[in-house]
Amino acid sequence: MKILTNQEIRNIAMQQSAIDSNCSREDFIRNENKIVISEKNPNARRYLDLPFSCDLTSYGNNIVASVSEELSEIVSAYINKYPVEHCFETPNLHILMESLKEFQLNICFMAEYFLPDMNSIKPLSCNYETKLLEQGMFLEYYLPEWSNALCEKRKELDILAVGAFDQGKLIGLAGCSADCDTMWQIGVDVLPEYRQRGIASSLTSILAKEVLDRNIVPFYCCAWSNIKSARNAFKSGFSPAWVQVTAKSNDFIADMNK
Repeated sequence: MKILTNQEIRNIAMQQSAIDSNCSREDFIRNENKIVISEKNPNARRYLDLPFSCDLTSYGNNIVASVSEELSEIVSAYINKYPVEHCFETPNLHILMESLKEFQLNICFMAEYFLPDMNSIKPLSCNYETKLLEQGMFLEYYLPEWSNALCEKRKELDILAVGAFDQGKLIGLAGCSADCDTMWQIGVDVLPEYRQRGIASSLTSILAKEVLDRNIVPFYCCAWSNIKSARNAFKSGFSPAWVQVTAKSNDFIADMNK
């Protein structure tokens, strides 16, 4: 088993982002911003709906904007007008949103992504029994209370999970989906009455180690406003890696808001 370094993990993530965005890995470490035309790619993260109309990704140095042809000039003007970090937040983001209106688009997804810090990640102990669940062993858990750990719409991607049990009752579940060949995404749920007992971080860290042992990079995602989820990422041994903002059609957004 090869032990990955933080730089190797970061490079793997950047390479996947390059596939998703239709650019090169080196584009994310340039000092200048980059505009590329989005295209479908069979090796992209499997839940992405490509091509993008407008997607902004940053690993901190710059912005790579993966866009449609018709939005190329508009998005280029936007990302080159404001500092990188301000392009991902209001009030500057309102400028981009106004420009998208005539194309029946608006900002939909805003997320921060985390990667394991190999200097600190380790399995954390749990006060409850934990079990490793291989694919096919968690079919009974496709329920609303486990919707972050498992995704019913993409069951075939849910490949590994770790559950916490109190006298045989499932009280916490961390699951990972094989979103691409080199990276698996971790999600976690804990029943309300069992929260704030360290269960989420224990399950997340145990599952992350299991993924790393398979020479796959685990990653974790949450909305910027989800403080409890971000805290779990840090406690579990993850650190911030990249941010992403994606526009979708007004019809798509309206359907999500039903």
